Order: sequence, then C-alpha cells, then structure tokens
Amino acid sequence: MPTCPAPVRPLDVTAAAELTTTAAKLLADHGCATSPELLAALPEVCTQLSDSVRHALRPVDTADGLFVLRGLHLDDTELGPTPGHWSSVGDAGALWDVILLLVSTLMGTPIAWDGQQGGRFVHNIVPSPGHESEQTGASSGVLLTPHTEDAFHPGRAHLLLLCCMRNHDNIATTAASIRRTALAEADVAQLKRPVAPILPDDAYEEAQQFAGRPTPVPTLFDTPEGLTMRFDPAYTPLDEADTEWREAYRRLEDELARISVAVSLAPGDVLVVDNDIVVHGRVPFTARYDGTDRWLKRASARVEGRPTRPLAERDEHGYGQAALTAWPV
Repeated sequence: MPTCPAPVRPLDVTAAAELTTTAAKLLADHGCATSPELLAALPEVCTQLSDSVRHALRPVDTADGLFVLRGLHLDDTELGPTPGHWSSVGDAGALWDVILLLVSTLMGTPIAWDGQQGGRFVHNIVPSPGHESEQTGASSGVLLTPHTEDAFHPGRAHLLLLCCMRNHDNIATTAASIRRTALAEADVAQLKRPVAPILPDDAYEEAQQFAGRPTPVPTLFDTPEGLTMRFDPAYTPLDEADTEWREAYRRLEDELARISVAVSLAPGDVLVVDNDIVVHGRVPFTARYDGTDRWLKRASARVEGRPTRPLAERDEHGYGQAALTAWPV
C-alpha cells in the first residue's frame, strides 16, 4: 500500500497565522470551544477571512477525493499527555477545536450527533482500553475496515476532517476513492440496487436498539460528476443479499483495497475527505496508554444542496438518530 501520496494543499505562513489568530480570538471572546455563541459566530467570522485562506480551504475538487492541509504549526509537547478517553480531554487542544470548526465552516455546515461524544462538534479520537476489538475510533488493535463515515444515516457528513495532534508512531489512515477503481459495468449496475441495509455502528448504542425495519440502500449512485458511494461492510448484513449482489460487493471491496493509499499525518496536518467518494480506515496498532499515543481531532461538515445522493434517502428513518447543526440551515 503506498504511503502518503495524498494531494497536499500548502497553507503559507501568512494564511496559517491568520487562521490561527482568528481561532485564538474566537476562543478568547467566548471562553470555550463548545460555546453556542462561538458556533453561531463562525459563518460571519469566515466571511472576513482573506481570499488566500478561503482558496486553500475550498472543498475537495479532484478524483482522489481527499487532500492534506499542511502548514499549520502544532508543538505537541505543549498539549499534555494523550487523554485516556475522549471525555477526559477537557480544554486540551481547544484552539485546534476552533481551527477545525473554522475549516469546516469554510467548506460547509459543521454537524454533530446527540449520541456521540456528548453532542460535541469536534470529537477526540484516542485509543481507549476496552475498545480494542471494536470497529470505532477508540479501537486500536484491529484494522478499522474502510468505510463511509456514519454510512447508516441519510444525514451523514459530506466532508470528514481529521486533524493530527500527535502521531509519534506514524500510524496511517487508509483511504480509497470510488473514482479511482476499475469496476465492471455489470458490478456497478448491481451495486446501484438497494439490496442490503447499513446498520448503526458501535458508537450509536441507542440507534442499535431502534425498533424500525432496516432500510435497504444502494452502495453506488450516479451523479453528473461521477460515481458516489455509501459503504460499510462491517455493518452490512451481506448474507441477506442475493448471490450476484454479494459477489459484486466483494469485487468492490477488492478494488478499494487495490487502490487504497495510506496517509500518515504529522501534528498540525488536517486530512479532508470527501465522504461521498472516499472510504477511510486505519491500520491496527498497539496502544501504550502512557500519554504518547496517537491523538486526532475529528469534525464533520454537510454541504446543503449537494447532488451526490439519491432522493430516496430523504425518506429514511436514520434509526432514530438526528444530526445536529451548528446553526439553523
């Protein structure tokens, strides 16, 4: 698997300083990165950023479906130890929460989930004891299967942002774009059929108890710009599907594995992933729980009116979960 061939968008020193200074002022004005007033202020603040910042932070615009924003300075020796659980992070790295919110707002509308990390708009991804075998961000000892973020839900993000706080072991995030695959037309036709549902993952305990009937959804969807994808094999009951569809799905898995890349982030890097085009995962690693483990911050953004999803998604129940937006849209 290639390592770090992802497109890089450099943020020059002036633009990086402007973004960091703006985030610091927002944090000073509102006192907390989770302040509702800070969230409400984001759209207006973003209109005041320079054209150079806004250009660098335009959405993903290549078939790769991702890029690494590089140029922000982060000294991880000033952060304190990697927390043992997201709930114990406190104000550590709060400036970077705001930076990530600014980046998300320039690209869309930040979203959160009531049932994930207390409804926060920026999540902390750290290894957590007891979760090593799960398919969640808190796992470490198993391969995190390539997947679309929150694939079970029609309100899932269009864009996923991962900001690296610490990564001493160069642990890679894996990524693969549907638009780099070479699937046969017959397989594409099979996977456009809504045959199998995608179930809620382990991070959504309440959704897993939802009494409604799971809704079959298509894996692939045609748009004027090319194919888009909704994919999470770890939570797709493949045995419920017909043989032809299962075989096409397995070939899609093989294709995504073939063209997958591994992106190792350094502190201050922000990986931006188009969640309609790219599946992402993570290689397994052994966590030490000594304060030096990998630590990412994650944000999600939705782009209203984007024609990348079937209209039928509007009728899905979302297993009783509702996405929260940073402000009314």
